[in-house]
Order: sequence, then C-alpha cells, then structure tokens
Amino acid sequence: MFEAVIVDAIRTPIGKRNGTLKDSHPVDLLAHVLKSMIGRHPIAPERIDDVIVGCVDQVGEQAVNIGRNAWLSAGLPESVPAVTLDRQCGSSLQALHFAAQGVMSGAYDLVIAAGVESMTRIPMLQSFSDESTPLTADIAKRYHMKSGWFNQAVGAEMIAKKYGLSRTQLDEFGYRSHQLAQAARAEGKFRNEIVSVPISQDGRSLWFTDDEGIRPETNIEKMATLRPAFPGLELITAGNASQISDGASAVMIASAETAKELGLKPLARFVSFAVVGVDPVTMLTGPIPATQKVLRRAGMNISDIDLFEVNEAFASVVLAWQKEVGAPMERVNTMGGAIALGHPLGATGTRIASTIVHALQREQKQYGLIAICEGGGMANATIIERLS
Repeated sequence: MFEAVIVDAIRTPIGKRNGTLKDSHPVDLLAHVLKSMIGRHPIAPERIDDVIVGCVDQVGEQAVNIGRNAWLSAGLPESVPAVTLDRQCGSSLQALHFAAQGVMSGAYDLVIAAGVESMTRIPMLQSFSDESTPLTADIAKRYHMKSGWFNQAVGAEMIAKKYGLSRTQLDEFGYRSHQLAQAARAEGKFRNEIVSVPISQDGRSLWFTDDEGIRPETNIEKMATLRPAFPGLELITAGNASQISDGASAVMIASAETAKELGLKPLARFVSFAVVGVDPVTMLTGPIPATQKVLRRAGMNISDIDLFEVNEAFASVVLAWQKEVGAPMERVNTMGGAIALGHPLGATGTRIASTIVHALQREQKQYGLIAICEGGGMANATIIERLS
C-alpha cells in the first residue's frame, strides 16, 4: 500500500447568505480555488489524475458535474477528469477519503479533493419538491413520516433533549464559536488556508479576503432573545446552529513518492478513515460512532488526538459528541466552527481539513481528527498526522 500525503489545503473566505459572494457563480468560485491551488506549485496540471468534488444541491448552476465544469472554467487541461459526489454535509470529506484511498491503492499518483456550495444562489433542498420527492411509501412507513423529508433541526433538538442539553448550554457553545473564530481571525490563524476571491462591488474590482459570518459583537444575552428557528422547536435557534453560506475549498493529495519527485512538501499523512450510518430521524449522532470507529481502526485513543474538528451543524451535535467520546473541549474546534464561520454544505469537509492541517503545522501538534454529521443519518471521520 502506498502512503497518501496532503501537500496543500486551501479555501475561499466563507460568505454569508446574500453576502459578498452572492454574485459569484459556484462554478467560477470552485474554478478560482482549483486554479489557485495549481498555481501555488511547480507542477504541470496534466499530472493531476482526477478531481473529486463534493456538492450537495446539484441543480441549476451546480448541476451536470460541477467539478468538471469548474476545472474547464479555470482553463485547465481537458485531459484531466473530474467527478462530483453527494454525501450531504460530509460530501467533500468523502471526496477527500476517495482521493486518498485512490492514492493508497496505487490508482492515483496526484489528485485533488474539493468542495463547493453557493447556498445563496442554490438554496437548500432545491433538488426536489413536494411533487417530486425521494420519500417513497416504504421509507414513509419505516420512519412514520407523512410528507416532506428528514428535518435536521428537529433531529438536533431531539439530540439536545436526549443528552440533557439546555438552551443556555447551546447558546454558550454558539458564543464560544464566534469568540474563538474572531480571535483566530485577529491573530491571522486563517491566513495560510484562505485564498482571496476577486469580486466586483459597485463597479469596482476588489478582493474578498475574510470570513464574513463571524459576529464578535454577539453575547449570551442577545442570543437568549432569539426565537426557535422552526415551529414546534424550543432549543434550536439561529444562534446555536450553523450559518447558510457560500464557499469552496480544496486539498491536494499525492503519494509520498510523487511528492518527492515533484518537489512537493508533505504537510500531513492519512492515518485512518471511517464512515458510518445511524438513525436518519435524529440523524446527527453519526460523529460519535464515526469517531469511535476511526480511532479503533487506527489503534488509538481519544487522548492521542491533539486537535479535533467536529462540524458545528448545530451546537447539540458537538456537545452530545463530546459527552459520549470524552474529548477535552479545549482541543475541540479551537478556532470556532460552522456556527461562526458558516457551513457551505459541499465545501465544509475540505474546508475543515484545510483548517486542521494548517493548525497542526502552526501549533506543531501531531494528530488531528475530523468528524462530520450528514443528512440521512451518516457521518465521516478522518485522522491525519502532521509530517513537517
């Protein structure tokens, strides 16, 4: 088996809904990231064996294989193929798994895993309607559903109640995310992972450089006044849930031999992978068994991990996970997460990978663990080890 190493990991700044990236076509957003990544290294783009892209709502501007369209839009060689996949919120983390596993098997020498989502231009759940729905009679019968689809906010509330999490605890976690993200931004901790995006604003050409969802002015008192996000809920609000966002991200993976041949500096290696399924009604508990499985496959314990990145789809997801696995909270999402930074669905997996790769480098830590809950009751987890 070949060793798969990460040689680069980048992302755009994350735009909030109807924010700075609202006029950026998602194909061009991803194209900019891909072109930027290729331009950072002394390699011929023809050497890329494949481009594997995560995107959730593959309709409209994000339809017909956005990975391929972005590669072509970037003006890159037609000889390089691309594919787009959907594992819901973990789509680009799954892309990362497939890319690394392809390298480890010997099928690839050099590959890019990426993700993109413009939730402003392609709102969630645009790929189906009440008239055209994936809800079959058998699924409806199995899970006692009358219409619609599995609701993540309802699942997040069920998890909060199951684990005895109060509204105050959820809000405090949301506040923590904003405070940590603001501190990281102020200290320049995102600098190495962010590539600025060219935009046009009021007839002027500008560069979009910083995540715009972070709210440093927020406080617990203000968060406590927010109403529940959906009818019938008590605990889940916009303050303790991830933001609807726009963004793109990418990770370049090579075999250790190819990295040496091309003069690429390995930043980290892949230690272990896991993917699991759980009850699709509560749906968001998947990071718990995914974490347990990825640790078991690596022969490691929670205490061996230096940094954790668990996607903040909702505060209850991370807090329930922490109660079950016992990770020290001071090692979890140390620069904030999706509550503050935003959650551009298909881009989140490789966004988180970019964040943790550079954090391990900056802090000279050894092991990082990523876990992401996914719609439909699934989760991916990954362990990486810093190499330089």
